[in-house]
Amino acid sequence: MMNEQRKLKVAILFGGRSGEHEVSLNSARSVLSVLDPSKYEVIQIGITREGNWLTGENVLEALVSGQTAHLEPVFLPGEPGSSSLYFSHPISTGNKLETFSTIDVFFPVLHGTYGEDGTLQGLFEMADVAYVGAGVTGSAVGMDKGIFKDVMRANDIPVVEGIIALRSEIEADMDAVITKVEQLGEYPFFAKPANLGSSVGVSKCNRRSDLQEGLLEAAAYDRRVLIECGIRNAREIEISVLGNDNPKASVPGEVQPSREFYSYESKYVDGSSGLLIPAPVSTELSESIRQIAVKAYKAIDCAGMARVDFLLEGSSEKVYLNEVNTLPGFTQISMYPKLWENTGLPYPQLIDRLIELALERKTDRDRIERRFRSEK
Repeated sequence: MMNEQRKLKVAILFGGRSGEHEVSLNSARSVLSVLDPSKYEVIQIGITREGNWLTGENVLEALVSGQTAHLEPVFLPGEPGSSSLYFSHPISTGNKLETFSTIDVFFPVLHGTYGEDGTLQGLFEMADVAYVGAGVTGSAVGMDKGIFKDVMRANDIPVVEGIIALRSEIEADMDAVITKVEQLGEYPFFAKPANLGSSVGVSKCNRRSDLQEGLLEAAAYDRRVLIECGIRNAREIEISVLGNDNPKASVPGEVQPSREFYSYESKYVDGSSGLLIPAPVSTELSESIRQIAVKAYKAIDCAGMARVDFLLEGSSEKVYLNEVNTLPGFTQISMYPKLWENTGLPYPQLIDRLIELALERKTDRDRIERRFRSEK
C-alpha cells in the first residue's frame, strides 16, 4: 500500500531513442495530467532521441519544442542502494556527482526500443528500484514479434502464419526472401519490424511490388523483419490486462480503422479510427478472448499491464493472437485506458493501481535470496 506519511516521488520517463518518440510524448502528457498532486511528487525525465536524460522545468514542453538548453542532465547509476537520480557539476579536478532526488517509483511512459524492449528494465533491475510494467523477460519477449509468436505456439495459442527475414538477407537477395514469403499463401501480407510498435514501419502488401517496398521499409527500423499472412475481413479486438501474479482482463474492444489497416496515421495522426467498447461479440467469444489474453500475459511473465491484441477472422470468427504490448499507448484516444474505464476503473485510479503494482513487485523481488546457503 502507498505510504500515507508523505507523497510518493514518482519519476515519469518519456521520449526516448525510438521511432515512437512522439507517441511517448503524447502518452506522457495524458499520464501527467491525471497524477494526483496530493499523492505524488512528480519528477519529469525527458529522454532525447540521442538517449540523454534531462529534467527541470516544463520538461515535456521542452522536448516537444526542442528547446532543452535550460534542462539539467541526470542519470540513474546501475548500482543498488540509493534509488536516486544523480547529476554532475564540473569542478577544477573533473566532475562532482550530486544527488538530484531519491525516487520511489520509476514510471516509463516509453514505447519501442530502449524503453519497452527490456533494456531500460535491465537498468532498473541493476539499480534495484521499483518500476511500473513488465520486467526484462516479459518486455523483451513481448517486443520481439518473432520470438513472441514462437512462445505463443509453444503454449497452444493460435497465431497467424509468418516468417522472420533478416535485413542482411533482404539486402543480399530480395527475390529469395519474397519467394519464401509467397510460399506461405496468397496476398496480402504484412511486413513489420520485429521490434517496434504503434504500427511504425508496418506495410500491407497486396502485390509483389508492395512486398518489396514493405520489406525495405520495415528493415529501416530493425535488423529483423516479420512477414505475416493477412487475415481476410479481419476484425481487430483488443483486451487490457492489469496485474502481477493474478492479472485481470478488461472487457474487449474493437478497433474500426479509418484506413486500410490500423496504421500509425489512423492511430495518432488523424485520430478518426472508431473504437467500439465493449466489442460487439458474443458473451462466449468475449470470455474466450479474455482467457487467452491472460494466458498469453502469464506465458511471457508479464507484469503491471499489457494490451493484448487479437485478429478475428470475419467469416469463421477464428481467433488469432496478434501481440502483447507491454507498454501500451496512454493518449486520450488509446484503447488501454478506455477499456479499463468501461470495465469500471477510471484513468486516475488506473494510474494509482499501476504504481501500487510496481511497489508490490519490488517487495516480492526483495524476498529473493542473493546468497547461496550451503548445507554443512
